[in-house]
Amino acid sequence: MTSRDSVLDSVVIGAGQAGLAASFHLLRRGVDHVVLDADRRPGGAWQHRWDSLTMEDVHGVADLPATPAPGRSPAPANVVVPAYFADYESRHALPVLRPVRVDRVESDGDLLVVRAGDREWRTRTLVNATGTWTRPFVPHYPGIGSFKGEQFHTAHYPGADHLRGKRVLVVGGGASAVQFLGELAPVTSTLWVTRQPPLWREDDFDREAGLAAVTLVAERVRRGLPPASVVSVTGLALREQEQRAAELGAYERRPMFAAIEPDGVRWADGAFEPVDVILWATGFRAAVDHLAPLGLRSSGGGIALEPVPGNVQAATTAVLDPRVQLVGYGPSASTIGASRAGRAAASAVVALLRSSASPRESAAAG
Repeated sequence: MTSRDSVLDSVVIGAGQAGLAASFHLLRRGVDHVVLDADRRPGGAWQHRWDSLTMEDVHGVADLPATPAPGRSPAPANVVVPAYFADYESRHALPVLRPVRVDRVESDGDLLVVRAGDREWRTRTLVNATGTWTRPFVPHYPGIGSFKGEQFHTAHYPGADHLRGKRVLVVGGGASAVQFLGELAPVTSTLWVTRQPPLWREDDFDREAGLAAVTLVAERVRRGLPPASVVSVTGLALREQEQRAAELGAYERRPMFAAIEPDGVRWADGAFEPVDVILWATGFRAAVDHLAPLGLRSSGGGIALEPVPGNVQAATTAVLDPRVQLVGYGPSASTIGASRAGRAAASAVVALLRSSASPRESAAAG
């Protein structure tokens, strides 16, 4: 039987933290499914992160279900986490197919059709776990194409050795920008610019503060707005390895420039700063373009999810089509949130499959 004439109970797109967690729970519940992953090997986005990012630098990797995550160490995260994911896939016999890059998902009556080139999978439900890494965001500024130096986004950061001895402009007010400055300032000249003054956090980021931050992101998703990063509402803090950069003045931020010129950037007041490299630590957007044929976006530009009272990270069901679950999106866009959302998505899939009404009828009844 080929994928063209069989019908699965579910298809998971993406084999990162969220996708693996969802597959684990689907398998435990006896849901016939496959996981389609665009990469050639396990590891999700972690395998693409820069070599100098160690397990001591990351903000933590949450446990996958039933298997503890690796702890802090000086080992590179782009080696340790992919190995953890690979072992997890093998240990739990998860049905991952790769490399499969999904082009689009369409509706065909009560079924969904997942297409990847000339291949297709027909399914009753879908769990989308494609994250953000494949959609780096670089804002447009006048003259951006005229710059003669090098430009990199976080997704393609070449490391401090490549940038040594160059004047590096770091753009962005998030955790990645802080990490880059911490690594670069001791070995080269840096300049930091952000749209808004950075929000520094001096207190401990406890469970209550984390819940409050995630709730703010969940509220945007509930309203159908594009999700903000969870990190964007948690505030910034300097770690021990970034103190040297702070002593060098790396975190003395300047406001955004008005234009980019061949040899640097110019502010609205006419001031000019020569730079050799622009490093865009400007974040990512949700990789959900393949879902466009389903018409899931609201008028606000985002995909609204059904709220779950008392558990903001369990909101995974698309309001406009309950056959679709989104994990690692909005309030679950963190390693902890992604793992929890995987379980919630599997529960929602099972509930829908058990329903005697079709998904469309269920949506109409709701």
